[in-house]
Amino acid sequence: MKIFPAIDIKEKKCVRLIKGDFANKTEYGTSPIDQAAKYKDYGFKNLHIVDLDGALTGRTINLDIIKEIVSKYDLKIEIGGGVRTIDSINQYIDSGAEKVILGSGAIKNKEFLREACEKFKNKIALGLDAKDGSLSVSGWKENLSVKTIDYLKEVNNFGVSRIIYTDINRDGMKNSPNFEETIKIAEISNCPVVISGGVSSISDIKKAKKFNNKKIEGIIVGKAIYDGDIKLDELAKEIDA
Repeated sequence: MKIFPAIDIKEKKCVRLIKGDFANKTEYGTSPIDQAAKYKDYGFKNLHIVDLDGALTGRTINLDIIKEIVSKYDLKIEIGGGVRTIDSINQYIDSGAEKVILGSGAIKNKEFLREACEKFKNKIALGLDAKDGSLSVSGWKENLSVKTIDYLKEVNNFGVSRIIYTDINRDGMKNSPNFEETIKIAEISNCPVVISGGVSSISDIKKAKKFNNKKIEGIIVGKAIYDGDIKLDELAKEIDA
């Protein structure tokens, strides 16, 4: 079970959003570089980064920060946020990211997803963000009348190497992830699935680890770390345990 501590970057700062709402934002006093260093010091090997500026603009705004984290700390990074072009993917891969997360761009344009998977084998992760079982895109402002499971079935053979499934209603709320729906996705998916959204305590991590035999690859932990609900030393004990 891989544990992915999260860093969401906006205007060079670490922030967390509630249900993806930019108006409902908490800024934290630490920089993304310092936060990555802290995760490295505690023995974490994987990192989940979202460029919120990129999500808003569709450009790789914080590429310099990604490069610095990779070069300094040798962490396996998955990075997403407004990745809409092959060139953007290329920039992140060249910067040393292990995987690039495609979301809205891939959901609105399946051919873009197919091309990316063919060009960057084993490097493309797909972010499936769902509200009440249907996909949301464009920073979760646009709810599609497309069932998550139906979309997954359409793209299942494209060659995606990881799926990150987020229940929007749980994200930033710290009321536990939607394990039930995530397992449904994992049972259909041709690639491993990462749990995202709602992690509230170390018990959520322990529960997630029980599903390791159901193609659940890992879990993302964000707000609960920043708010102190999960201590890093406590979380670090669950790495590869």
